[in-house]
Amino acid sequence: MDAAMTSTTDTACPSCGGPVAEADLFCEACGAELKPGTPAAAAPGTPALDTDTEPTVEIDAVGSLDGGPVGPCASCGGTVGTDGYCETCGTKAAKPRDHFVEQPAPWVAGVCDRGIRHSRNEDAMALGADPEPGSRALLVVCDGVSSSLDSDVASLAAARAALEVLVADHAHGIGTETSRAGAIAARLKAAADAASDAVLDSTSPDSPNPASCTFVAAVVEDGLLVAGNIGDSRAYWFPDVGEPVGLTTDDSWAAELIAGGVPREEAESGPHAHAITRWLGKDAPDHTPRTTTLEVDGAGWLLVCSDGLWNYCSEAAPLADLVRQTAADNNGEPKATASALVDWANAQGGQDNITVALARV
Repeated sequence: MDAAMTSTTDTACPSCGGPVAEADLFCEACGAELKPGTPAAAAPGTPALDTDTEPTVEIDAVGSLDGGPVGPCASCGGTVGTDGYCETCGTKAAKPRDHFVEQPAPWVAGVCDRGIRHSRNEDAMALGADPEPGSRALLVVCDGVSSSLDSDVASLAAARAALEVLVADHAHGIGTETSRAGAIAARLKAAADAASDAVLDSTSPDSPNPASCTFVAAVVEDGLLVAGNIGDSRAYWFPDVGEPVGLTTDDSWAAELIAGGVPREEAESGPHAHAITRWLGKDAPDHTPRTTTLEVDGAGWLLVCSDGLWNYCSEAAPLADLVRQTAADNNGEPKATASALVDWANAQGGQDNITVALARV
């Protein structure tokens, strides 16, 4: 849930539509210079498609995500001060967390982006993969709950902790497919436990609104796909031939309405559409992921994403068409495809943080 408070003397930034005071020289949201007499832009609720006002920083190493702005000012090359603004031109510097990329292998990649409307990126991802295409991929996405404190810290800690558990070893079971699926599902549950512990470690004991986030993870190992989730981040399987599959079911008020017979479009556009019923956090009722297992018998795309993407294309079939067409436009390259899907979500309005993680199996 997002809320904004502005005074009666506020206007709107002409670059991003964010609220600014008449005395401000620069927009707090995007860093754009504000000149006296500049006409106000559309109301803050109007989608703004121009994201060029605040440069992004793409990084492939997650270790630097915890810090502040990296390097010199992208606009003029000046020094970025400790307040995050260029000391020469006043442009607000991008934070590494605003837009980052991971590609552990050529066939697996993800892009995590702040979007247009949020002031910070509360999404996080952590990816792992073996070099051989289709052999083993581990995709984790966590989406911080905006109404909780330090959700951006919690989501990143949760994603990293879960991946650490998943990469620890291969799950072989006792040699049968059923036992192997059960072993992977058990590892997913252990990963969710580790993610939950990481969220708790990121929460102040006396916090009035404990940090919380969603969790979704998918594991591909030698023709077997297992996905598990808590909250409303999702995993999908889009085979090149055959019906696309939604691998997860949201823990949300909207999902309960859909299960009760309410049309999906109506349920997912209602006032409580994004109210989740399960999450990771100190006040979570339960953090055991519900898992789904699927045998992969052909080529396709595994998509793990936050609601910043599926908000604009929820059902499996049309989302599969979007992913396939976007992949075709980008020569089937996962990193370029994920980036293009993020751009597409921003073009639809970018109302939320966006995370797109893909594996080309």
